[in-house]
Amino acid sequence: MNKKSIKLQRTESVLREILSEAIATLSDMVLKGLVITEVDCKRGKYDADVYLDQGFFDDEEKQYVLKHLKKVRGYLENYTLQNEGWYRCPKFHFKFDEKLQKKQKIDTLFSKIEKELKIGNNND
Repeated sequence: MNKKSIKLQRTESVLREILSEAIATLSDMVLKGLVITEVDCKRGKYDADVYLDQGFFDDEEKQYVLKHLKKVRGYLENYTLQNEGWYRCPKFHFKFDEKLQKKQKIDTLFSKIEKELKIGNNND
């Protein structure tokens, strides 16, 4: 696992907080309700992957969200610069966080295996 410095982790935390505030100021009601689950800085803080909670979005809505976030990326970067007083802001890349769904699939598989093992042990 890649260990990150405390300074980088703090930057990611600040970005997650500021981006949540910035998104809440948008006029688009769909974007306003987005939840940022994680920010992952790359290339020495020149790029940042911003992971969003998938919520109950279908594929069409996800495309809408990503398209509109790309349009307002400049506003979000300026908002970040003004609030933090930084000289440079990372370029944001928005993605939906699929970790929760993967975890749920794995949990479902484990529960199925557990049930099958209990049924197998009861028959013995």
